[in-house]
Amino acid sequence: MGFFDDKEDFLEATFAKYPPEGRRAAIMPLLRRVQQEEGWIRPERVEEIARLVGTTATEVMGVASFYSYYQFVPTGKYHLQVCATLSCKLSGADELWDYLTQELGIGPGEVTPDGLFSVQKVECLGSCHTAPVVQVNDEPYVECVTRARLKALLEGLKAGKRLEEIELPGRCGHHVHEVEV
Repeated sequence: MGFFDDKEDFLEATFAKYPPEGRRAAIMPLLRRVQQEEGWIRPERVEEIARLVGTTATEVMGVASFYSYYQFVPTGKYHLQVCATLSCKLSGADELWDYLTQELGIGPGEVTPDGLFSVQKVECLGSCHTAPVVQVNDEPYVECVTRARLKALLEGLKAGKRLEEIELPGRCGHHVHEVEV
């Protein structure tokens, strides 16, 4: 059974947004749906999306691999993405990355034994003025991240709190940018 076999309403609504000759434009929303529900993009999902939009798996992978949002290995319940571009790097992102990977005991492509966390360094998350920035799944960014803020974030997530319920120490916007992928 394919991922989209029981999602006829979703497919119909998605394809209705594009002209028949532009069906390939639906690659992104289809990838996003798979990512949201399964946590990562399996090769068979790439092939299924290619069939649905009338293109090749290579083209679908070309689109998906451009964005750091899409994962090609299993991820934890909370996939933590640390911005690694210049503004964040200069503001301490490398030290935060080291703390995060040591604290969780994992590196890129790995998931904590409890299934809660996976980590990834990503390119610009678009909030250079509040660097360093961390994103959890596709939630709004956590900005001005310090070791104390990262520790509070991890503790809150381990306790099952939603991102907006976690009290972060220090001054800075908690969530400023909503991400559209």
